[in-house]
Amino acid sequence: MAPSQYMRITLAERPKTTITSSTFKREVVPFDLNPGPSEILVKARYVSIDPAMRGWLNDARSYVPPVKIGEVMRAGGIAEVVEAGPGSAFKKGDIVFGSFGWAEYAVVQDKHAQKLQWPGMDILDFLGPLGATGMTAYFGLLDVGKIQAGETLVVSGAAGATGSVVCQIGKKRGAKVYAIAGSADKCAWLEHEVGVDRAFNYKSATFYEDFRKHAGYLDVYFDNVGGDILNFMLTRLKQKARIVLCGAIADYNNNKPKGLSSYTNLIAQRAKMEGFIVFDYAKRYPEAQRELAEMLREGSLKRKFHIVKGLENAPEALNLLFSGGNTGKLVVQVSEEEVKAKL
Repeated sequence: MAPSQYMRITLAERPKTTITSSTFKREVVPFDLNPGPSEILVKARYVSIDPAMRGWLNDARSYVPPVKIGEVMRAGGIAEVVEAGPGSAFKKGDIVFGSFGWAEYAVVQDKHAQKLQWPGMDILDFLGPLGATGMTAYFGLLDVGKIQAGETLVVSGAAGATGSVVCQIGKKRGAKVYAIAGSADKCAWLEHEVGVDRAFNYKSATFYEDFRKHAGYLDVYFDNVGGDILNFMLTRLKQKARIVLCGAIADYNNNKPKGLSSYTNLIAQRAKMEGFIVFDYAKRYPEAQRELAEMLREGSLKRKFHIVKGLENAPEALNLLFSGGNTGKLVVQVSEEEVKAKL
């Protein structure tokens, strides 16, 4: 039986820096959702919380249009089909992935949803290593970074969802992996569970000295943070080094980033710094999913999920990414009832 109303969270104003209590608006609206031909009505189970979402709030030219004022906040998620319209390829009960936004219910076209069909896999993994997070790590490191066995890989934001997968793909490819994170606990997890060669706490007073002493110079730097760490890594390049620009979490809330002063080392070391967007690799996702699913099955891919319960807490959850309050993949559990763990 359909509810009489449902909750959604819309963008109320564009944040100038940090997301605040007035950035989003929680709305409880009458339930008037009905799927048309080749459409489905879905009930959200989990929504993904990702650093890129902060960029979608800015009224600026980017790879996707900005979220409009008054519009439901854009977000990828996992949902259950509760009703399929005429001609839909889906059926009631299907578990699907799509960009359903911060809403308890949504209607989307078939083409904007993907049925999850990997038996034995944990549903949450499709927001982590088998979802955009894992695809970003896989193609960023292998296609952009072109990591090779015996090379030195450095990963910032390494205890996060993408960074931790990058570290493990790098180890599997035979690289020496150095990780950067923001707490002693995160560094311990990266060394003892994820298996990096060494992890550095960038908040340590001796971080720069420790890195120079123990890591030396790098072949590939997978950058999730930007800012001062990126500027420092530009001084640690080997010849033909590659910097993979995945994110810039240190600058997303900064109106006036101070920029880079060490970039001329790219010239001296004949190095490359390249950005990428994971959606450009969509046709190749199955390639990455096969390898990462096999790593999950054999237990060689470690992952963590930081689960925040309640859709109303999604805005606060988004801020955790910028305060360093999460380890692993950050998701919001939308539904209150028990959620089936595996497909």
